[in-house]
Amino acid sequence: NKFDTEIIAPLSKKMGAYFLELYHGPTLAFKDMALSLLPHLLKKAAQKLNLSQEIVILTATSGDTGKAALQGFANVEGTKIIVFFPYKGVSKIQERQMLTQEGKNTFVICLKGNFDDAQRGVKEIFEDTAFNKKIEEKNYIFSSANSINIGRLIPQTVYYFYAYLNMLGEGEIRNGEKINIAVPTGNFGDILAAYYAKEMGLPVNKLICASNENKVLADFFETGVYDKRRELIMTISPSMDILVSSNLERLLWAISEREAQKVKELMNSLKEKGYYRIDSKMKEKLKDFYGGFAPQEESRRCIKEIFEESKYLIDPHTAVAYAVYKKYIKETGDKTKTVIVATASPFKFTKSVMESIDSRHKKFDDFELIEKMFDLAQVPIPPGIRDIEKKFIRHKMVCEKEEIKAKIAEILTDRKEK
Repeated sequence: NKFDTEIIAPLSKKMGAYFLELYHGPTLAFKDMALSLLPHLLKKAAQKLNLSQEIVILTATSGDTGKAALQGFANVEGTKIIVFFPYKGVSKIQERQMLTQEGKNTFVICLKGNFDDAQRGVKEIFEDTAFNKKIEEKNYIFSSANSINIGRLIPQTVYYFYAYLNMLGEGEIRNGEKINIAVPTGNFGDILAAYYAKEMGLPVNKLICASNENKVLADFFETGVYDKRRELIMTISPSMDILVSSNLERLLWAISEREAQKVKELMNSLKEKGYYRIDSKMKEKLKDFYGGFAPQEESRRCIKEIFEESKYLIDPHTAVAYAVYKKYIKETGDKTKTVIVATASPFKFTKSVMESIDSRHKKFDDFELIEKMFDLAQVPIPPGIRDIEKKFIRHKMVCEKEEIKAKIAEILTDRKEK
């Protein structure tokens, strides 16, 4: 009953592709799929391990993970959750979703930095042995709701099989027929789950990795060089405004035949030099992937094109995937049926979507455009968005990127309930 459709993850056939709608959950993003489950997995694991400590969930977010994690862990006994989001790095509606989150165990902090700063800061906490020891003395233990936690990632493989079986049931494909999967990609978690599904036996022809202007991944798949030495570009697809895609490390481990030392050397090179280059043997194993990117204006044109031709709304991230899918088809002539992962509801990005369809919407703010989007497309306003502008803002903490550890310590030292 958390989802607004009984189908949970509908497939909509539009423009010659199949849009896998993963945004029908309580926070309107694909992260709901795994983060509705993760709190219960963690609690069960803690029980099996006889852990007595309170679990503190540390999370960096580029928009969607934060709200989904907060929603999943709110008032879950034996847990606290602390979320860091980048200042001006999420949409107005994403920000309001987090700042109004209820739950006595929830903490939201606006970070004066970008998502990479937030993610790096959280990772450094996990690697800080001395700090972890101090926290354990206070009867806490850290975990994460980001996809660095494999418990977040593995559940995401399920909806790829689900989509395939739906296509099979509808007679769109034959049993065993391969499909393509196009995924809007930032931190490389969702497409990695698709790769794992393929490794488990899902018939997949090509994994289409779609980037926005922050095209470190597109460049990597083309050249074999991962180079973060560039300026982060803020776009209308903020969940993809990332220069360090943390889950790519897991793919490196797989294509290096699980040579941990080789992966360590590559990651050290990224940390110390800002780039790394994989060898030809590893690059050969990337042939399952196609990497491409779509600039912002191209994504806007795709939003407008799909709406005008089929009256179907997509968010800016899904638009990137659709744009790159079109490039792939043009370059290769591949006729394989393709699933495009629709990762977020257009209602989370009303301003970008509505301005793309008609520039006259520029004069309205994100919240005014919620109702106007409904009027235009006659798509029901999701319960999680309706009246969100009027909700009480509960979280007002702000910190510099150098203060992440101190802010966590402050929260955990003050044990009083909010």
